[in-house]
Amino acid sequence: MLYGENIYKAFGQKAILANVNITVEKGEAVVLTGPSGGGKTTLLRCLSLLEAPDSGSVEVDGSFYKFSQGIGARTDFPYPYLTIVFQQLFLWPHLTNRDNILLSLQNFGEREQEYLNHLINHFEMKDFIDNYPNQSSLGQKQRVALTRALILDPKYILLDEATSALDDDRAGRVVEELIALKKKGMGILLITHSLDLAKQVGDRFYKLEKSSLREIFRI
Repeated sequence: MLYGENIYKAFGQKAILANVNITVEKGEAVVLTGPSGGGKTTLLRCLSLLEAPDSGSVEVDGSFYKFSQGIGARTDFPYPYLTIVFQQLFLWPHLTNRDNILLSLQNFGEREQEYLNHLINHFEMKDFIDNYPNQSSLGQKQRVALTRALILDPKYILLDEATSALDDDRAGRVVEELIALKKKGMGILLITHSLDLAKQVGDRFYKLEKSSLREIFRI
């Protein structure tokens, strides 16, 4: 279970996250919606332990990270067990798309090669996999960034607008892969403005608005 408890984050005097609680179980997809600038990406950064909130804690399958105790001093972060795909993508410009994908892998054996081949085919990346990011469209780079995260075989993945630059057909291919991974036990938390994506993938839905998070039952 990935669990954020009483996550509080303020910028200056403005609270962005006001004692937010959120849970992502293995084998489920949780969809996070809300207005732009409302703190959704900040929440993902806190849950992924890349940004420390002012107070609160994160649990990842029994490991607790209490921010008030100085998370920066810890070294036992659960990566790549927990991983995140940012909307900004963050690809290395001097590496090919393939090398960007493989950079974080500690081991690259037959299993990883087989899954990479599957993702290259499924996400239709053959024509640009060996190009550089500056030779690739935004939609192509988005597929590369998603593949880079999935090849790590995380238990939990956090996605920030993972299909925003994709057409309906290619977004549908991402949906298919996420549903398959969810069935295999992966926990997914995704930010999306796409109602179609949310309805196809999501099991539970939250709305973050005015620094407060609430579960919603219709989108």
